[in-house]
Amino acid sequence: MQRKVFFSFHFDNDAWRGSQVRNMGVLEGNEPVSSNDWEAVKRGGDAAIERWIAAQMKGRTCAVVLVGAETASRPWVKHEIRKAWTDGLGVVGIRIHGLKNRLGNTSIAGGNPFDGFNLNGTSLSQIVKLYSPIGADSQAVYADINKKLDSLVEEAIKIRNKY
Repeated sequence: MQRKVFFSFHFDNDAWRGSQVRNMGVLEGNEPVSSNDWEAVKRGGDAAIERWIAAQMKGRTCAVVLVGAETASRPWVKHEIRKAWTDGLGVVGIRIHGLKNRLGNTSIAGGNPFDGFNLNGTSLSQIVKLYSPIGADSQAVYADINKKLDSLVEEAIKIRNKY
């Protein structure tokens, strides 16, 4: 059975890398949003963005945070992590900086987006897994993510069920 997940990532920097993971077909993810549609949602202000995120998360079992160079500093990614955890979804991070973007470039690893969240005195980064794929090039990183994605989601759901 394919899990229904919500993919969270920094749209401007990582939409191309994110689409590679979303299109693996391992999981049933939320529908991709085009840059034009995202701009229309943003024009509606913070309340419209929050409604859009809530609608996208509805019926999902896990939030998969695709972590690029600047993901940890993005306010909406932080909101999505907080909402997913509060709503009882599994949460897992996967570093995607080793995947090539549309120009054929990889990136640098960003910070841990789960740092700064406190759960009863424990940092969420000590609870939620941030997976760093192995591989010497983009194809190997892709293959590793593809191989592990389903089990990472299952593990995240089990972890969340403990809390």
